[in-house]
Amino acid sequence: MQAEKKVIITGASRGIGRAIALAAAGAGYEVCAHYNRNEEAAKSLAEEIRSQGGKIELLKFDVNNREECREKLEKWVEANGAPWGIVSNAGINADAVFPAMKGEQWDSVVHTNLDSFYNVLQPLVMPLARKKRGRIITMASVSGITGNRGQVNYSASKAGIIGATKALAVELASRSITVNCIAPGVIDTEMIQGAPLDLILRQVPMGRVGKPAEVAALAVFLLSEEAAYITRQVIAIDGGLI
Repeated sequence: MQAEKKVIITGASRGIGRAIALAAAGAGYEVCAHYNRNEEAAKSLAEEIRSQGGKIELLKFDVNNREECREKLEKWVEANGAPWGIVSNAGINADAVFPAMKGEQWDSVVHTNLDSFYNVLQPLVMPLARKKRGRIITMASVSGITGNRGQVNYSASKAGIIGATKALAVELASRSITVNCIAPGVIDTEMIQGAPLDLILRQVPMGRVGKPAEVAALAVFLLSEEAAYITRQVIAIDGGLI
């Protein structure tokens, strides 16, 4: 059990973030679940975790709002101390082939996905560094490794996260803080609704869509004491897609 260890998970109200919150709570971590708009889903997550005997608190802020992020996270650290782990999961997509991509689609995806790396992690890094221990996990995508048609904006933002993760891992390694990146492939979340799955799955050797719980299991391992010598890695969980 990890009863004394608190983990902050952004974008925890649905999809992969929700699965990670459930798995982390099940492993004994105290979960701070971030959400922004979907309060009903966040409350449902909290009820589910508490019904299973887990500990969770909800924290609402906009990852695009730098000042709000800093205020809420610094206040949280003041009340709770440095977290053991941070899972930077919040992100969006707005797909379109590049010639038809609007400026708003580019800006919203790049700013939300990439700026949130700074907005969320920067206020929390020094508290972790002072403790000389901890885990940071970022969420990229196989699109950030290989690129994907119709996702130039999304691929750019996720490739940026990969580069930032690797650089931060170098900076924090001497403090016994691991920094790793998970790159999911085709996972059963709202993000793949409307996608041509028959076509996509022809490229996946395992021939199926992944489950959020499978991504969550990897995240929980990377949060663990046993993962202390794994850092600066990008781990794809994609059924062999790349």
